[in-house]
Amino acid sequence: MNGVRSDAPAVGARPDAPAADDPTRPTNGVRPDAPNHGVRPDAPSNGVRPDAGQPADRAPATAADGAAQPARAGRWPSWRRDLSVYGFFLVMAVWVTSQIWLDPAGRVASLYSSDPAQVQYFLAHSVRVVLHGEYPFFTEQLNYPDGVNLMANTAILGLGIPMVPVTLLFGPAVTFVVLVTLALAGTASAWYYVLSRHLVRWPVAAMVGGWFCGFSPAMLSHANWHPNIISQFLLPFIVWRVLVLTRSTRVVRDGVILALLVTYQAFINEEILLFTALACGVFLLAMVAQRPGLWASAWRPLLGGVAVCAVVATALLAYPLYVQFAGRQAYHGLSDAVRDYGNDLAAFFAPGSTTLGGDRRANIELAPNYSEENAFFGWSLALLTVAIVVWLRRELIVRALAFTGLLFAVLSLGERVSWWSRGELWGPWDWLVHAPLLDAVVPTRFGLITSVVVALLLALAVDRAWTVELGSLRTTRTLIVTALVVALLPVLPLPLREVSRPPVPDFITSGAWEEYVTDDQTLVPVPVPAMGHTHGMRWAAATNLDFKIPGGYFLAPRNGMTGDPGRFGGRPNGLGTILDRVWTTGRPVTMTEAQRRRSLDELRYWRAAILVLPIREQNADPLRRTVQQIAGPGRQIDDVWVWDVRPVTTAPG
Repeated sequence: MNGVRSDAPAVGARPDAPAADDPTRPTNGVRPDAPNHGVRPDAPSNGVRPDAGQPADRAPATAADGAAQPARAGRWPSWRRDLSVYGFFLVMAVWVTSQIWLDPAGRVASLYSSDPAQVQYFLAHSVRVVLHGEYPFFTEQLNYPDGVNLMANTAILGLGIPMVPVTLLFGPAVTFVVLVTLALAGTASAWYYVLSRHLVRWPVAAMVGGWFCGFSPAMLSHANWHPNIISQFLLPFIVWRVLVLTRSTRVVRDGVILALLVTYQAFINEEILLFTALACGVFLLAMVAQRPGLWASAWRPLLGGVAVCAVVATALLAYPLYVQFAGRQAYHGLSDAVRDYGNDLAAFFAPGSTTLGGDRRANIELAPNYSEENAFFGWSLALLTVAIVVWLRRELIVRALAFTGLLFAVLSLGERVSWWSRGELWGPWDWLVHAPLLDAVVPTRFGLITSVVVALLLALAVDRAWTVELGSLRTTRTLIVTALVVALLPVLPLPLREVSRPPVPDFITSGAWEEYVTDDQTLVPVPVPAMGHTHGMRWAAATNLDFKIPGGYFLAPRNGMTGDPGRFGGRPNGLGTILDRVWTTGRPVTMTEAQRRRSLDELRYWRAAILVLPIREQNADPLRRTVQQIAGPGRQIDDVWVWDVRPVTTAPG
């Protein structure tokens, strides 16, 4: 027994589907015995095919009259087929990340290098959690002395802690590229596994669907910056377990399993977890709206299982969520800088920048930035998706998927809808932007849900086409392969674009800094760490966060007041603003006495021991001359300028 009612119709299954010999049954080019809902008629009601795990060419074929036909001899057992698919996805992921693999510590995305530095810092924090028992949900090593609420940021404990051995052996930069590579391959492989066992019969259909889930333009867009967002390998299992609940007879067990998956995903990325919950809810509502009879048998086990899941997940996540929403340095709502991020309507018809047909210059007008290209299917794939929906419109699951994908595509447009940055009409997201939980969502990322829907539609279309009876089988497969090539060729992934970045100074890696900085003092990089100035975070990560730094790149309440709306970085500081201006313009600033006194007060507040400026930093000479006005002449040690400010910052009064 598998805990699933044998008499319960699967959500998405037509309980009143006409028989194969029913002359009133609509013909849409699909085998006469093929069901309309994507589940074989001989499949058990839990959505698991009886031939799952076997090669498709060993599954018994069924003729139009329902008589079993002799199975064809298979070439490979299923485990070899699966391993070959997983290997293919891994090779694809290595290809995409190949430019970073050339020098993980010395190469970074050509734009927005702050995100990789932040991720590497959080990976080093996981090392301290495991080796030193450090508190996992808050740290004072960053943004000292205010600290950073790590639960309110993307601390990726669910990824960082399992990768601690890699981080210890090779450093956080290598761990970063390992995570990106495994996230792409793992997401594709997980979707392939679930699709091949629970949705489609033909492995090639599951492979196409899994490939697009793992390597869609939206996933490629985030790959250079956000391994937490592209680590979606748990999502297909969460979706599967939600659907299992609709017909479960072991509600407690299935609810606990779902709760464990939900809890782990919460420590990878909460936003993606929220998206998954919303997508499952909309999909199930779309199914029931079309076939109300499904609700009669599904509501009791579904609500019971969700209740069990909620109780267990709440018990496991109650304290971390308390820290996130009510703890020190908690904030409510996103920074205004990202709250209105939305897709341009034209973004759905242009290929992504990191794809074969992508135009990076043109795309900058269609997305908030290159790391948020959350649509970008291209005209050919957009048209193919519409054609699939029209072709398979009689299938309940296709209509529900189409509604789900369209709804979230519309929400991803944000508060204002535009076409090539023109028009800016009202968008429905304007109604929801202040709703609880949704006020912390970046709306453009709803396009990630649409990408998964497109992948599922592709898988269903290939599965139907492989069993369709339109002339010879060879001709049919040739037609579908041609359509896929035309649609997917423009969005084939290319290696991520990378540029060189400055190495961590020898002064840091050699441990020379330890002569100056004690546990209750800070090392102040020049410029002061902030969004756009994150090299100091990489320095700290290279030492496993053995020294504290002020400022940094993270989300925190405005003005450092817990409960305020969020902003990037710590409380504003005058010294950081001045040094940022010098770094940008290349012109030193002649500081007033008031500016000098304020800067010294800030150094005292930070308990600064030394200021450190790399000799090869951009505009290093103007920066050095500006710092001299505060701390006097610096001393060159190895490859940096050092100012020892302990006599000023530790003096009484």
